[in-house]
Amino acid sequence: MKTLLGDAAPSGNPQPSGEILAIRGGRPLSGRIEVKGAKNLVTKAMVAALLGETPSTLRDVPEISDVGVVRSLLEVHGVRVDDGDEEGTLHFDPSGAVAAHFEEIDAHAGASRIPILFCGPLLHLLGEALIPDLGGCRIGDRPINFHMDALRAFGAVVDKSYEGIRITAPNGLHGANIALPYPSVGATEQVLLTAVRAKGTTELRNAAIEPEIMDLIAVLQKMGAIISYEPNRVILIEGVDSLQGYDHRAIFDRNEAASWACAALATDGDIYVGGAKQQEMLTFLNVFRKAGGSFDIHEDGIRFRRGDAPLKPVTVETDVHPGFMTDWQQPLIVALTQAHGQSVVHETVYENRLGFTAALVQMGADIVVHPHGIDAPDRRVPRRALEQAAVITGPTPLRGADVEVPDLRGGFSYVIAALAAEGESTVSNVGIIRRGYEKFFAKLDALGADVDVIG
Repeated sequence: MKTLLGDAAPSGNPQPSGEILAIRGGRPLSGRIEVKGAKNLVTKAMVAALLGETPSTLRDVPEISDVGVVRSLLEVHGVRVDDGDEEGTLHFDPSGAVAAHFEEIDAHAGASRIPILFCGPLLHLLGEALIPDLGGCRIGDRPINFHMDALRAFGAVVDKSYEGIRITAPNGLHGANIALPYPSVGATEQVLLTAVRAKGTTELRNAAIEPEIMDLIAVLQKMGAIISYEPNRVILIEGVDSLQGYDHRAIFDRNEAASWACAALATDGDIYVGGAKQQEMLTFLNVFRKAGGSFDIHEDGIRFRRGDAPLKPVTVETDVHPGFMTDWQQPLIVALTQAHGQSVVHETVYENRLGFTAALVQMGADIVVHPHGIDAPDRRVPRRALEQAAVITGPTPLRGADVEVPDLRGGFSYVIAALAAEGESTVSNVGIIRRGYEKFFAKLDALGADVDVIG
């Protein structure tokens, strides 16, 4: 594989997303790759460093563009960020933190939605937080009202203007009783990052309990926070007067691990994912096995490959943890195009996350999307008004095509589909993939992919 543009994420502004891959498919992916810390934890732990009165150290930080975005946002707020001697280690010194302008935040945020999670720490530190217009992947409505309602409950004042949102806390922040309408990961993170320094106790009901949330709680506890969680998605946070820095090694990225597992399934490959662990992937591993995949659990990772028998159809309902993650279904659907029979994927988290399947149909897949979902007597996840469903009938041979990456997980799925297809494909806008996949081009090379970066 010829890499013309480099593969490392920037230390400051996000990379442009305009790269194009020429992919010659029909070759199994085989070899070993390593996964580092989870994007969904690392970026939040970086924000948490603002809460400490002493420096923090975060380990196993992946080289992805989202990390570059958060680093630049911290630096524009006066936080000193230094690379450690150990690869993947960052040090944060918040002692010089200052306010920033809308224009500065907007310039460094790019398409990221991370600025909204700066609100609680900045309110405690500076008494003010600014949020420009938010970006993120185009996978459906991702309203910020959960965040704003939670901040108001803590006593914050939210003012909207043409520039964005200005949030202040003229009387400080106090504990609150908050019940989320949906166990939103982002809103749960918002409450945690705000409540740890608020006066009094906060009770959060219907909280997200993803492994990355639990790891963020571990980070905050290392800093001096008092946080406990109870059955039925209840988290209790007792506010403290001050927090110190942390030293933490991030939980592995289970989304990346599952993506490479699906790549092994789709290409009839054999991929050892170093750093992957069984417990956090329990639900995924069950579905992987039911679909005909085989895996071996080792101390330092998991080996994924297709079993001896043909792939089998499965029915999947995405859900919040401990259910099947929405981020897992997109690469899985690529593999299911090669299963013998009819599979159904019910997407219950984001309403537009099945839009990526149009390109797979262009490549020869037999996928029908039901825009209002499908009811069935064996459904276990409560139906939502926004849900969709995809019916995948296979096996269908995939053929090369010209496609454009729509979002992070969909983009990875397009690359894997192209690698499984006969002929040559052109995948454009692949820079988006590096928002969440470290050293993506180098890993494709290590697994034997026949790929050129052409622009």
